[in-house]
Amino acid sequence: MVTLQLKQIRVLAGQRVVLEDINWQEFEAILEELGDRRNTRLAYSKGTLEIMAPLPEHEVSKEMIGDLVKILLEELDMDCECFGSTTFKRQEMQQGIEPDNCFYIQHPERMRGKSRIDLSIDPPPDLAIEIDVTSKTQLDAYQALGVPELWRYEAGSLRIDVLQDNQYVQSETSPTFPNFSITEAVSRFVRQSKSEGRSAALKAFRKWVREKIASLPDS
Repeated sequence: MVTLQLKQIRVLAGQRVVLEDINWQEFEAILEELGDRRNTRLAYSKGTLEIMAPLPEHEVSKEMIGDLVKILLEELDMDCECFGSTTFKRQEMQQGIEPDNCFYIQHPERMRGKSRIDLSIDPPPDLAIEIDVTSKTQLDAYQALGVPELWRYEAGSLRIDVLQDNQYVQSETSPTFPNFSITEAVSRFVRQSKSEGRSAALKAFRKWVREKIASLPDS
């Protein structure tokens, strides 16, 4: 049997390493050894650990979609707390995940000022964003931890999954933003950011949001 140290494992950008039969104590030790300042993301589900290193374009899309969500929340006068790629984990469930981005929207005051999340007492984020999700480990972790809404952006398209009866079901609309064609809009404005630049795309998106709000019956 060959034993490798974590520092001997190099994950190249755009690739992932899958480790099997990793117990919870080993998962915690790996988290501690890797630390907070790293370019990798981890997903853990019942003994399977995935270490992923995103490509630069992955990070660009992640930031852009996060900015679009923030504009929506601002224009709708909805408060939020953004926890980025915080590690969410529950030992009794043997699950852990680090989203590309995530938001507490329903009750942000409960999370305000927190530097650590304990899912045995804290709720999971209301909305999580993942770029290029192809991993069952990631989806299993999100599902088990009870994240109500998951946005998955891949190959230029956005998919919305909503948790129903402990299973994710694809949805045409976002429960958080039901009056907006989110899947079409996010895909369109991310594409625009790549051709016209981030600032121009964000300005155009804000204008689109304001026009949609003005056309709502109660506005």
